[in-house]
Amino acid sequence: MESKIPQFDDETWAMLPAFFDHLPEPVLLNMWGDESGSDSEREAVRLVERLSDRFDSIDFQVLPRRIDFHYYPVIGIMRLYENEPIDHGVRIVGLPVGYQMTSLIAAVQSVSFQGVTAEAKTRIQLHGLRKAVNLELFTAAHDQAGALVAQAIFNMAVASEHVRSFLVMADAFPGAAMRYSVGEVPHLVINGRSHIQGVVDESMIIEHIAEVVKEHK
Repeated sequence: MESKIPQFDDETWAMLPAFFDHLPEPVLLNMWGDESGSDSEREAVRLVERLSDRFDSIDFQVLPRRIDFHYYPVIGIMRLYENEPIDHGVRIVGLPVGYQMTSLIAAVQSVSFQGVTAEAKTRIQLHGLRKAVNLELFTAAHDQAGALVAQAIFNMAVASEHVRSFLVMADAFPGAAMRYSVGEVPHLVINGRSHIQGVVDESMIIEHIAEVVKEHK
């Protein structure tokens, strides 16, 4: 059956070499899902295959569904060091269409550059973190602002082993958005408790992380 989800347009693919041709560290794209399942899962397989074929510094593998994942596809972006994957906990849940192609670019760059674009103060503050923090960013294909927040949370995941960052395509999974009463995007949820609506910078996210961690000492 022909996919109902359009592939990325020529203009989008034409801009990718500027971001991916000179990555300092190779990247592995893990795609969890069933290629014979939904249109979005099939399209995600095509996406990671095409990126790997086009760019020497990007590899991929397709893995079966997992019992602890509720939505598919899931794309994990990992750094390859001496051909071994280093998992920083960077995930995209759903096919990154529309403006979230920019978020995929941000994820690959954050992992490959090891989060160097994060502010120095942010890196210092995260260095003292000792508790697990999950950052779930709900966004959508039309949400241009979501890509800005995505870059911040991906950098944080790379900067700290205690942070895991998930970008969730809320328009593809309305049930996930309803679970957290997400009305507008971007919407960031920290450890399932603290909510931040709209575009926020790293310092604001760090403040909310500190409050969540303090409340549950």
